[in-house]
Formats: sequence, C-alpha cells, structure tokens
Amino acid sequence: MTDFTADDHAHMAQALRLAERGAWTTRPNPMVGCVLVSAGEVVGEGFHVQQGGPHAEIVALQAAGERARGATAYVTLEPCAHVGRTGPCADALVAAGVARVVAAMRDPFPQVDGAGFDRLRAAGVAVASGLMETQARALNAGFLSRVERGRPWVRVKLACSLDGRTAMADGESKWISGPQSRADVMRWRARSAAILTGSGTVLADDPALTVRLEDPAPFVPPLRVVLDAGLVSLSRRQVRDGAAPTLYLHADDVSVPAEIGCEHAALPRRDGRLDLEAALALLAGRGINEVQVEAGAMLSGALLRAGLVDDLLLYVAPVLLGERARPLFAGLGIDAMAQRLHLDTVEVSRIGDDLRWRLRPKAL
Repeated sequence: MTDFTADDHAHMAQALRLAERGAWTTRPNPMVGCVLVSAGEVVGEGFHVQQGGPHAEIVALQAAGERARGATAYVTLEPCAHVGRTGPCADALVAAGVARVVAAMRDPFPQVDGAGFDRLRAAGVAVASGLMETQARALNAGFLSRVERGRPWVRVKLACSLDGRTAMADGESKWISGPQSRADVMRWRARSAAILTGSGTVLADDPALTVRLEDPAPFVPPLRVVLDAGLVSLSRRQVRDGAAPTLYLHADDVSVPAEIGCEHAALPRRDGRLDLEAALALLAGRGINEVQVEAGAMLSGALLRAGLVDDLLLYVAPVLLGERARPLFAGLGIDAMAQRLHLDTVEVSRIGDDLRWRLRPKAL
C-alpha cells in the first residue's frame, strides 16, 4: 500500500475541486481534474470541460509547458489509453516527461480499465493509485453506475412539509418549499443528464422540466423523460416545447401518433406497469449518467420499492399540511415496523427556511 504525504492529499483535493467544475458540461464523460507539481510548485492545472474537448491532463500539460518534465501529475481518474475523440492521455504524459502519476482511482471503462497505468509503467513512469478514492468515486457516481451497473445513478427529488406531505388532497403543491430551495433544485437539474417524470405529473402540472438558473452558466440541457405507458399525457405540451430534448417511454403494445413531436421508445411491461429496470438500462445505453426523478408518490414509491433509488434529495419546509394531504411515497406495502425502510443521512443543509436532506437507502 502506498504511503501518501500531506502534500499528495492537498494536490489531489485540488484536482477533485477542479474536476467538479465540469459537473454541468462533461457528460456523458466523467469529471476529471489534473494538477501538475514540480519541486513542490504547481506548474499546471486543468479539468475536462466537455465531450470532445481536451482532457484534464492535456489542459494541465499545455499550462505547464516544459515545466511538466520530471513533474508529478495528480489525476482524479486513471489516464485514458485509447483513441476516442482525443488521443490517449497516458501517451501525452509520457511524451511530456512526467515522472510520476498519482491517480485517485482506476477507470472501469472497458477501453481503459488499467491499460493507462500499464502504458505509463511500461514507459518508466512511477504510478500510484487509490489516493482519496472514496471522494473520487462519489464525484463520478453517475458515470461509475452506468459503467459498472449498466444503469444511471438515480436521484429522487421531493419537497414536503414537516409532516411528510407533498401536496394537498386535490394536488395543489405550489409552493411547499421556498424560493432558495427551488433555485437549488435548478442546480441539481443542471448536473443531471436526464429528468424523469411520470404521466400523472405531466397531466396534473404540465411541467417544463427545464433548467432555469438565476446566474446563467454553461450547462448541457438534460433530457426530459416521460414514463407514459399509454401516452395519455400527450395533451400536455410544455414538456416537449423544444426548450430541451424530450423522450417518451411507452408500452410496446401502444400505437404512437405521428404528431408526437419528440423522440419515443417502447418498453416491456412488468406486473402491468412499465419495466423500470428496462427504462434505466435504455437510458444508460444513451450515455445517461445521472437521472433526477421529479414525480409523484406512485413513481417515486415504485422506484424505491424496486431498489432503484440511489439518492433521495428531500427539501423539508417548516409547514404542516395535515393528514388529508398526499404522502411522499405510495405503494411501499409497509404494514409492520420490521418492514420499515432504513435510510442513511449523507448531508443536511439549510436552504433558506427549509432543510435539504440527502439520504441514501440502505440495501433493501
């Protein structure tokens, strides 16, 4: 096991901060940051901005120039060893004369998966891996989920009252959470590759499901995905208004009207409903890393019951709606205390007057 120094940790922490700056633009590629250090001095930094653009290592090498010779490169992910839209970063590091590479983690992408490390070692570059790997994996949870599990990372966003209610009995829900929370949701949308909802939400709210930022910054508009087995929500048009791409997922036995006006794909049914695992596999096949679910109690409950929720992003407002209001989840089938679902608290933050809880279901 490699013994990393305090300086090693500090430089990798900076590389991770750099990597996160690409959260809204890199997809479907992973977020990657690189810091080049020579004789204790940072001589180059970079992060991957967007697909098809230079990788983090290339940006850092260009900044360092000749000072890269003999330097240590701190990279949040194993340097690539294949030719995609850009050349292999491992070769570029070798050509620049980098003496040592410290990576946070191995890249599980099949065309890399250790080949980058092998190429560096074969050229005489010292390689160490595993520094701050937990943080690196958390940063790219979506990419890793798609590559390792064959499905995106699923984040369910909900807003509720203190008594766990999301809307009045008649469906009225504007607004439970405050303006600061709603602005925060937009930032989570911006980092998502897709926003998933159900036909019930589309029928009730006619949502736009677009990213609307107070301080405009570059982002890739997320794909709007509507689960609608029978295409019953096509009368609502805002979700396919052209402001962002839209994909309807419907049952494979449904006739699709010619005027649908957006992409659509068929899914099999399971127990009378659309197969949620098949939906996520389809999205993974499209390069979707992170999905943000913004739906009602039925779809949110179905995903949770199926063990397909990775994160719960819950905004709790200091209000009470009463017992007749709608719950967070429906259909969980919990009848005894022994059946309760356990959640781990990842983070709790105050957002305006609300609390934002990030929760992660334990293994079901």
